[in-house]
Amino acid sequence: MTKELLFELMNTLGPSGNEDNVRKIISREIKKYVDEMKTDRMGNLVARIKGNGKKVMLTAHMDEIGLMVSKIENNGHLKISVLGGIETITLVGHTVSILRKDNKVACNGVITFYELHESLEIKGIPKIEDIYIDTGLSKKELMKKGVEIGSYIVTKHGATNLGNEKIISGKALDNRVGVYILIQLIKNLKNVKLDSYFVFTVQEEVGLYGAKTSVYNINPDFGIAIDATNSEDADATSEFVLGKGPVITVKDAEIIANRELNEHIRKIAKKYKIPLQLEVVDIGTTDATSIMFSKGGVPSTVVSIPVRNLHSTIGVCHFDDVCNAIELLNKVMKESLKN
Repeated sequence: MTKELLFELMNTLGPSGNEDNVRKIISREIKKYVDEMKTDRMGNLVARIKGNGKKVMLTAHMDEIGLMVSKIENNGHLKISVLGGIETITLVGHTVSILRKDNKVACNGVITFYELHESLEIKGIPKIEDIYIDTGLSKKELMKKGVEIGSYIVTKHGATNLGNEKIISGKALDNRVGVYILIQLIKNLKNVKLDSYFVFTVQEEVGLYGAKTSVYNINPDFGIAIDATNSEDADATSEFVLGKGPVITVKDAEIIANRELNEHIRKIAKKYKIPLQLEVVDIGTTDATSIMFSKGGVPSTVVSIPVRNLHSTIGVCHFDDVCNAIELLNKVMKESLKN
């Protein structure tokens, strides 16, 4: 299994609410492997492989954290609003692209903040209102290039391998890694009885909105969200680390994952000797929350890839974890829950 597609997905610009370019790649990759495929009114891409068994919904959100122009100052500086939970301390000094309405790059800029500009002593983490983008252009020049209030902004960090060829670094691992896993699962799935829906959702980073709407149309019997989770393995107290397998959620800030579904996944992992880690956290959540709380309730869980520097401008993950997640989900789909 190669990394080229993952790198293409990571390098594609697709902040929350502007996932079109990502959706085009997914459509290209999966169209000949599925029985049905459509884009719903929210922009979710919904694919189906028909089966006679229970109805399962697997999701991976297409969007990445990003920024949006909130004000164009008279001197040409761009003030910004955040899309998703970005750690502002990671933004300063990075190069970004500001997009036009047609998703082409209008211009590039550098993120800075006023204390640096004024040569003052830096005190604490900069607030978003203190950060701005310097494009080297005037307000008039920016507007002529198509920059306006509401223009999308994305960081410029190409996907790459680090010293270890299995270690991947770049922007948008959250959640292009999940998108990649779902694509590969679709391509490799054979002889599955489940009626399988694969939903590539929009606007997860700003409120789980894509999953909230798509789950009502599908009405699944159970659901699995594929996502990224924060690996802090530089900290000796961390319970899950890179290279030790995908992670299943026991609890996050919003849900306690379905125990029966988790136990089923753990048994499959043990049976096939697939490494697996467990997660209990008090912050963050995923599309599984929207699935679980829909209609009368849907048993749900999360399979995640550990990523260092989650919700920053550059993430790091281990490709072995990605491959193990694909294998695990393939086995889980084939040996589905009986109840």
